[in-house]
Amino acid sequence: MASSGLKPGMPIVLRDLEPSSEMFKQGASLRVTGNLQSYDVDSAIAVIQDGSVSLKVDTQHLRDISFRTNLTYQFIGELLIHPDNDAILQARIGRNTDGLDLNLYQQSLLILRQHEAKLRSSRRA
Repeated sequence: MASSGLKPGMPIVLRDLEPSSEMFKQGASLRVTGNLQSYDVDSAIAVIQDGSVSLKVDTQHLRDISFRTNLTYQFIGELLIHPDNDAILQARIGRNTDGLDLNLYQQSLLILRQHEAKLRSSRRA
């Protein structure tokens, strides 16, 4: 079977997306979740926030999704990093996840990472 070239979005929390992070790479396929702070209809740029960290999301390729501020959304897409380290996610999938318990979601991501690290270390041994 031929590979489509699309990679699954690595689930991350926004605070993990800093220039020093291993996730902060040009073209990285990511899944991000946050509360919608603003949406510009003309540019199709959304800004999501989790705690004190925010991220711009280019939604121009999304269809059948309406945006309302202060609701929770999740996006999967590729990270584009500008020379000044300003990042924007080029979304290919977006969905309203309002009602999602973000604290519980972040805890589950932490457990998932711990489990994956255990698997990697056991395979090396």
